[in-house]
Formats: sequence, C-alpha cells, structure tokens
Amino acid sequence: MPRMPRPRGTLRYDKPPLNLGELAGRLAARGLEIPDMERARRYLRHIGYYRLSPYMIPFQIGRPDHVFRDGTTFDDVLGLYVFDRALRLLVMDALERVEVAVRAALTDHMSTTYGDSHWYLDASHFRDRSKHDRLLRIIRETSDARLTGQPESEDGSLNHRSALEHYLTTYRSPELPPSWLMVETLTLGQLDNMITNLSRRSDKTAVATSIGLTAPVMESWLRTYVRVRNVCAHHGRLWNVGLGVYPVIPTSPKVSWLAISKALPDRSRKRL
Repeated sequence: MPRMPRPRGTLRYDKPPLNLGELAGRLAARGLEIPDMERARRYLRHIGYYRLSPYMIPFQIGRPDHVFRDGTTFDDVLGLYVFDRALRLLVMDALERVEVAVRAALTDHMSTTYGDSHWYLDASHFRDRSKHDRLLRIIRETSDARLTGQPESEDGSLNHRSALEHYLTTYRSPELPPSWLMVETLTLGQLDNMITNLSRRSDKTAVATSIGLTAPVMESWLRTYVRVRNVCAHHGRLWNVGLGVYPVIPTSPKVSWLAISKALPDRSRKRL
C-alpha cells in the first residue's frame, strides 16, 4: 500500500535571488572570513551556494542568524567540501566492487543451480508476484528502448555494440536477455529488490556466502548501499549525513575483518 504524502507547508517562499557578489557579502556579514572576495565568488559560481551551504553548518553557531564561529574562514568551509568529494570517490570505488560481486554471485548461483539461463522469468523463484511482474516490465522496457534507440555501431565505427544490443538483434527467443545480461541492466535499487524478493532462503544464503556474509546482513547492507550510492551519484553531501537506513552490524567470528581493531564505528552513531 503506497504511503500517504505528508501535508504541505503553510508558508510562502519569498526569498529574492541573489547574485554571486551578494551571496559572498552575506557570508561575510555573518562573520565568515573571506580574504579574497573574487576567489570566493569564483568558487560559488562553479560549486553553487546551495551545494556549499551544508558544509557551513558545523562552523555556525546556529539559527536563525547562521552566524559563523569566530575565526572561521572560507577555506575551512571549502576544505570540508573538498574532503567530502574525495570521500564520495573512495566510497563509490568500494561500492562498485561490492555491487559487481553481488551481480555476479546472483546470476552465477541461480543460473547454475537451476540449469536455466533465463531463470528469472520463472515466477516460482520469487515471493511477491506483483514485484516480479514489475521486474519483467523494467527489463522489457530497457530492451525495447535499446531496439528503438540509435544503433550503437555502424560499419567502420570505432564503437562496439553492447552485449544487450547484440543479443536483441541476434536472437528472437527468449524475448528477454539471459541472466548475466539482465543483471547488468538493473540499477542497484532494482537489484536489491530482486534479491529481497527471492522466495528461497537457500538462494539468498548462497549469494551472501559468496561475498562472506549472511543473508540478513547482505540484505541490510544492500538497502544502505542504495542510499549511499544515490547520494554519491548525485554529488550530495556524504560526510556526516543521516542515512535513514542503517546496516546490520555482523557479530559472527567467521567474518574475518571483524578481528581488525576498530574495524567498525560506534554502533550508536546514526550518521556516516
């Protein structure tokens, strides 16, 4: 059942737009030390005041005036922004490895266990029939879009067709691609939903075991990964962000990296 939308606010937005000079001036008026106003305007032009403003909060006394603490400089704020950008790149690199491993584990296990390259077409592998129907609709729409789009290669072109386009333009049946192509068309969120919807616990366990986890831990982490990946993909603030979905912390001694000192953060901490 879809969640009811929250009620709209009652106020009217009437804040006037400000140019770069006015925005830099506002920061200076709030106590931010800006030795080079032209440099500050240049960064505001290329980053945007709205994107930079969350990094100002730790340096401010608080609302309603958003006054900066004594001695806070523009480079303090900018340095935090640059750090967060580096953090996102590191996290995306780590997430890519996990995401690729989960895709491979899912298709390898299901295809070989059931001896079927198109196992995902069989609704018996899934708990919720409506979610399975939605999955097939997504894959079909992706395939149709590839066939109606511009061909990915032409004679003499340096571009090569994707594996999906090769399958669709070579084979008539089955209509949809085999498992190892199908998983590559899904977003991480769709992949998470697909794994969660598997009907047999043994299948989830097999996929999780291949990456050294239990099924409950893997499912919990995938939900968190979706949130984190979306933040990174949209260049949002990752440092100190409230995730909303929190990963289960494993306790099994079979997880080898748990033996490393301080491998995990304080479990009471609800921000990344």
